[in-house]
Amino acid sequence: MTLIYDKVAVIGMGLIGASISLATRRGGLAGSVIGSDRSPDVAATVARLQLVDHFEADAALAVHDADLVIMAVPVGAVGAVAGQVLPHMKPGAVLTDTGSTKTSVVRDVAPHLRDDIFWVPSHPLAGTEHSGPGAGFEALFDGRYWIILPLASDEAVVTRFETYITGLGSVCERMSPEYHDKVLALTSHLPHLIAYTIVGTAVDLETQLKNDVIRFSASGFRDFTRIAASDPVMWRDVFLNNDGAVLEMLQRFSEDLSYLQRAIRWQEGDKLEALFTRTREIRRSIIDAGQN
Repeated sequence: MTLIYDKVAVIGMGLIGASISLATRRGGLAGSVIGSDRSPDVAATVARLQLVDHFEADAALAVHDADLVIMAVPVGAVGAVAGQVLPHMKPGAVLTDTGSTKTSVVRDVAPHLRDDIFWVPSHPLAGTEHSGPGAGFEALFDGRYWIILPLASDEAVVTRFETYITGLGSVCERMSPEYHDKVLALTSHLPHLIAYTIVGTAVDLETQLKNDVIRFSASGFRDFTRIAASDPVMWRDVFLNNDGAVLEMLQRFSEDLSYLQRAIRWQEGDKLEALFTRTREIRRSIIDAGQN
């Protein structure tokens, strides 16, 4: 057990926030963990499950004397939360977030920053289709990448933060905001968009066909429905705040899909087999990297 920070404040006690709290306590990484959330229902669940050492509904009060403040809220709310907590953070404290888009987060937090606060945006590449504090678990980040954006922060501060993230079980990787958003547009955002679309197509089928699609769902469709069950507010904000990178990847995907349509129409089996062989290697690479 290695104490990294005396006090960690987690703003937003959903799946990610709850899991951060549990993983922090598991690793003995903080003297105390303070949770905060505006929802009374969330507060009741946090108390019942004893997810934090202390809960404070008012985020401004929760960050008092905190060495590390983590904004685990949808990306559309990060700017407002930063504006709420930054005036009450102590000098020398570290502020981070867990948002899936980084260019928009950096933009939205910038107007509220203070010279005596270290701002280190970040993003854990971990999650499930479940949401809420009851979905959190301490092993969520084990073996998963956690992207760090050092920006202009002091190297010693960033290194200490990375030690904390490693203690949560994650593997740290540094990126720029723009590069992060392009990578995530393809690895996370586009797959979710496709999943929502496919499941939406099933919903629009005539009643009997829709019922049979659901009743006879094979593993492929079940996987899409799992992804499409993710938090709708979070994903609404992701697509609105990473629109440029998502639209770029969606255009590339549309072109590749047209190529497949032509291959099927003209019975070009060699092209289909070549594509499927190439993509199977990607799956094997993901398994080899331990990200399955």
